[in-house]
Amino acid sequence: MAPIDSDDNTTAGEGEELRAGRRKAARYVVPVAVMGVAAATIGLVPALADSGDPDLPKVTAEQLIEKIAKSDAEQLSGTVRINTDLGLPDLGGLESGLMSGMSGGSGAGGDDEGSAADPSAKLTALVSGSHTLRVAADGPDRQKLSLLENAAEYSLIHNGDDVWGYDSKSNEVYHSTTSGSTERPERDVPEKDVPATPKDFADQALKAVDDTTSVTVGGTAQVAGRDAYRLVVEPKQDGSTVGSITVAVDAETGTPLKFTLTPASGGAAVVDVGFTKVSFAKPDASTFDFTPPEGAKVTEGDESAKAPEHGRGAERGIAEGLDGLKVIGEGWNSIATFDTGARSGLPTAATGGDIGGLGGFLGSFGDQVKGDFGSGTVFKTRLVNALITDDGKVYAGAVTKDALVKAADAAQ
Repeated sequence: MAPIDSDDNTTAGEGEELRAGRRKAARYVVPVAVMGVAAATIGLVPALADSGDPDLPKVTAEQLIEKIAKSDAEQLSGTVRINTDLGLPDLGGLESGLMSGMSGGSGAGGDDEGSAADPSAKLTALVSGSHTLRVAADGPDRQKLSLLENAAEYSLIHNGDDVWGYDSKSNEVYHSTTSGSTERPERDVPEKDVPATPKDFADQALKAVDDTTSVTVGGTAQVAGRDAYRLVVEPKQDGSTVGSITVAVDAETGTPLKFTLTPASGGAAVVDVGFTKVSFAKPDASTFDFTPPEGAKVTEGDESAKAPEHGRGAERGIAEGLDGLKVIGEGWNSIATFDTGARSGLPTAATGGDIGGLGGFLGSFGDQVKGDFGSGTVFKTRLVNALITDDGKVYAGAVTKDALVKAADAAQ
C-alpha cells in the first residue's frame, strides 16, 4: 500500500502537524523497534466510512487509528462477552490437568498445590469457550475484572498497592503487592497475559499493521448502545490463517468496543469479544474494595512463588527452549521456531517434557507430514498451527500447514 499523501493545499505548518500525528499513530500501532516501519510508510488505505448505521462523519483508516491512540478513557465499567472457537478437540477435562502441571500444582487435595485464586492459571479459562466478564477501571491504580461462572465468580482486583484474586467456588484468596522497585520478585504482581477486553485484543492486532496489511474503514455499527466505526484489518499475504479482524471503535471516545477475528477458512469467528453494556462514568470507589471472607484460605504471592518443584520440569524445559526462539518470515506469515531438545518427536516422560502423560494422547490429534526436513506432526486449530519435527524442532504461527512444512524445509 502506498502512504497516504497530504493534500496539495496543505501549508507547511499544517503538513508538519499532520506528519507529527502520523508519527504518533505509528508509535502506538507499529512500534518501530519491533516492526521496523516508519510513520511515513504506515500505508493505511484511506477508505471512508460511507455505509451502515448510524450515520457518522466520514473518517479515514489512519484517522480512526489515531483516534484509538488518543483514547484516554481511564474510567469505565461494563459487561464483556468473550467467545473463542479455536476448533480444539474436547479433551474431557484433561486440559485442566495440563494447566495444573504447567503452574506447578499437585492435583486436587494436595498440600503443595497452588492457589485456586492465582490469576496466572485462572484467566487461562478465557482461551476457549464462552465467558461473561464484568470489568471496571478508575485510572492506572484501580481495576477490577470478574469472571462469572456457573453459580460462582472469580474476581481480580487491583487497588493501589494491593492485587487480590478471589475464587468464590473454593473460597480461596490470592494476594500480592505492587512494588516501585524494578527488582521486584518474579511473581510479586501477576501479569494479566490473557487479553480480556476488546481494547486488549485490538492493541495486539494493531501491532501487526505494516505494509503486508490492508486497513480500511468498513462502515458503522452500534455496540452496547453506542455509535461506532468498524476498522477492518486484513492480511495481504497468502498463507495466513487469518481472514480478517474487525474492531468496532467508539465514535466519541475512540475506545474499542468489539473485536472479531474470522479465519481464512470461513465459518464462525475464532475470537469475538465485545461489550454488551458499557459506561464511561467514574465507578464507585467501593467497587475496588476487597476484604478476604471469613474462613477463606489466603495465599500470598511470595508463598506461591516458593511452591514445590513438583511438575515443573516440563515448564523449565519449555522455557529453556523458548530462550532460543527465532521468528522467520514477515508480517502475517511470521513463524516462531525453537528447538525443544527432544530428539524423539513429541515430548515424553523420558525427556522430562510430557506434562500429565498427555504426549501420546495429543499425538493422536496431529497430522503426520514429511518433507526435506524429515518427518513430524502438525497440530491444527482454526487459527494457530504448529509443526513438531521428529528431531524436536517446533514451527508455529497463524499460517497454513503447507507454510509450516515449507519453513521447516527452508531451515535445513
